[in-house]
Amino acid sequence: MSAVKFQRTSKCPECKKKVIWSIDNIYKPFCSKRCQLLDLGSWVSERHFIPGPELNDSDLEVDD
Repeated sequence: MSAVKFQRTSKCPECKKKVIWSIDNIYKPFCSKRCQLLDLGSWVSERHFIPGPELNDSDLEVDD
């Protein structure tokens, strides 16, 4: 009787394709470099963002 191995899978956050979650997948949680870059572009263009209060210039000043 052979041991049954299960592969952990997830869905690519960008294209929803099934992705095997393993150390061999260098793009995880994405399925490919393309999906990884598309997601990065969404963050850079501010289509994705983490909600929070608006910051003013005075909020960004550092006190020495």
